[in-house]
Amino acid sequence: MKPTKMRNKMIYQASSQTRSKQLGSALSKDLHKKYGKRSVRVIEGDSVTIVRGEFKGVDGKVAKISKPKSSVAIEGVKKEKTKGDKFDVYIHTSNLVVTSLSTNDKWRITKLEGKDPSKQSKTTSAKTETVKVASKETKGTDEAKKQEDEK
Repeated sequence: MKPTKMRNKMIYQASSQTRSKQLGSALSKDLHKKYGKRSVRVIEGDSVTIVRGEFKGVDGKVAKISKPKSSVAIEGVKKEKTKGDKFDVYIHTSNLVVTSLSTNDKWRITKLEGKDPSKQSKTTSAKTETVKVASKETKGTDEAKKQEDEK
């Protein structure tokens, strides 16, 4: 297949899953050292810094994501129309550096740390089971003590 056809297929005719994967952005130096990864997929709630373009140097949180454009809207980055209306400016993810990650998605964080997220969820459920079992045992011993005290 010709390179131009391949490029066009990856850019213009990409599936939704492929487009979602293309929403990656570089990590800051601190996060790069912490997680050992250079880039991460951007999601809503991440804090980013713009490193290229008209709004270079602006920090903000990701407000909206546009898969078709492979770009994001950042809080506080707006342009004004001639009539005075303001609208969001979408910035391509390659022009961003992620400065802090949204911790809402535990799966994403464990994946970044290099752990297996499917095993993480099992270990947490096993811990809760042991806590439940321990609490049942203490209830049984408490009841036995009460009965002895009554006698």
